[in-house]
Amino acid sequence: MENLKGTIFDVRRFATHDGGGIRTTVFFKGCQLLCAWCHNPEGISTKRRALYFDKKCIHCGSCVKNSKCGGMTFQDEKIVLDHTKSEDWDELIQICPTGAIAWDSREIDVYKLFGEVMSDAPFFKYDGGVTLSGGEPLLQPDFAGQLLKLLQDRGIHTAIETALLVPIENLKKVLPYLNHIFADCKIFDESEHIRATKVSNKLIIQNLEYLLTSDKKRDVVIRTPMIPEYTATEKNVAEIAKFISGIFPEVNYEILNYNPLALAKYHLVGREFCFKENPKRFSKEQMNHFAEIAHSNGVRNVFIDE
Repeated sequence: MENLKGTIFDVRRFATHDGGGIRTTVFFKGCQLLCAWCHNPEGISTKRRALYFDKKCIHCGSCVKNSKCGGMTFQDEKIVLDHTKSEDWDELIQICPTGAIAWDSREIDVYKLFGEVMSDAPFFKYDGGVTLSGGEPLLQPDFAGQLLKLLQDRGIHTAIETALLVPIENLKKVLPYLNHIFADCKIFDESEHIRATKVSNKLIIQNLEYLLTSDKKRDVVIRTPMIPEYTATEKNVAEIAKFISGIFPEVNYEILNYNPLALAKYHLVGREFCFKENPKRFSKEQMNHFAEIAHSNGVRNVFIDE
């Protein structure tokens, strides 16, 4: 089997929210959606780039002194990284004594990654396994498919988290090697979807229809993150519920509570967060209300992740 290479930005161990049991989650770099609230903004760009962590910095000035193209400068008594400069980032990363400069991701071959995740195999025996997330793992379908096949050949439970904004061929390449699929349906109305993510949801809707009419339909969970002002409306939840239950009445539907922790990452990637004031998580009563809306619009199996 060819030893393919892929780009990932994290391997998170002992995860309990990315499928059953204790899991290892591999985060693939690159996503075609630009969700205003993205929880992993470092995973959007397909390109590797250096990041600067100011809390790790001891302000020794080594990076600025060795910056040849203006990638690291002093501005207003602060160190500023400009990733648009053609800098020798490997050299600056090695020079930094505290790890305040680091790549946002790494290129890795599939057998090495397989070895890394298999080191966690003792923790998978109680219904755990490996989940591919991102970013969007289906933007690297050959690499993802090869990793999933290696895992299934060893009897490891496999899952994926996907936004489905990919050609159907990408999805078909990995489906045979998946035990579980978490597929996002964030916003049903196309114009609202474009406003929030900068892209149409037509391809997502087509792929959802394919999944919910496939042999894997009972292994699929449709997810909607509850984002204030964007997805968390009665209208949106009702429209999604009618759509997915109309295709497969026994569909599994999960609503995810808002995660306020993403804000801390945005300064690292030079993006603005969608909220000036970070909203609070929804209450149990509010989440139950959204679940009831989904249930009253045809979904029999509704789950809440608080």
